[in-house]
Amino acid sequence: MQVTADNKLKKLIVVGDRVLIQLKKPNEKTGSGLYLPPGVQEKERVQQGYIIKTGPGYPIPMPVEDHEPWMESEEKVRYVPLQAKEGDLAIFLLNGSHEVVFEGQKYYIVSQSSILMLEREQEL
Repeated sequence: MQVTADNKLKKLIVVGDRVLIQLKKPNEKTGSGLYLPPGVQEKERVQQGYIIKTGPGYPIPMPVEDHEPWMESEEKVRYVPLQAKEGDLAIFLLNGSHEVVFEGQKYYIVSQSSILMLEREQEL
């Protein structure tokens, strides 16, 4: 498969309870009309951005069963799903995130516990 601009993020796999967020374009002006440089805006403690990809969730430990040698051993991993969905607008704590650059774009990997609030277009 050839990686194009449309599917370049498909090869990324987010693990566990983490989400991949791309920052929303911040307002360049303050309420009083002052222009802020991008470096100041990016250092705010609380940021907002769109969720691009999500991990599978919190892994659930497998129940311990009496294992017999004749039984097939097949481990199936199960997860508690995340509240965050792709396309949601997330308001998150910047100090609980990790900045990464992929294909020239800046993203943040954020644990679900660092997300303060979600805004979803469809009704909950």
